[in-house]
Amino acid sequence: MTLAPDFCLPDHSGKEHCLRDYAGKWVVLYFYPKDNTSGCTREAKEFTEMKEEFEKLGAVIIGVSKDSPKSHAKFIEKHNLGILLLSDENHEVIEKYGAWGKKKNYGREYYGTVRSTFLIDPEGKIVKEWRKVRVAGHVEKVLNALKEEVNNYGT
Repeated sequence: MTLAPDFCLPDHSGKEHCLRDYAGKWVVLYFYPKDNTSGCTREAKEFTEMKEEFEKLGAVIIGVSKDSPKSHAKFIEKHNLGILLLSDENHEVIEKYGAWGKKKNYGREYYGTVRSTFLIDPEGKIVKEWRKVRVAGHVEKVLNALKEEVNNYGT
């Protein structure tokens, strides 16, 4: 198991959050391409809808994109999101987690955020990762993996 790279990033109001602030908790850290796009909106809404289930298991959900804090504020307000969204405008953290890569859209190649999710245990270790995520059914898969990890934790 790999230790999750620490980071500090601003939320929608500019308040800084560091991964180490969540030591002792399970963390669902997910990287997504862009605020207010259909897939990213669906993913954020599903995480918001399931937030209570994650919290019951001692987990916090953190979404990260390269959008600005101002963009996150509008995204949260427009869709009534209840999860923490952090801004990584220079995509340094996105790159640290290997969630930055070459993408193709309508034959055009460019670099951007590859939808990825990491499950981090209370000791800061990455216990599960999902790369090139498809949104449909993803939040449920993460929740089921969390339940399994919580049950096996410390055994």
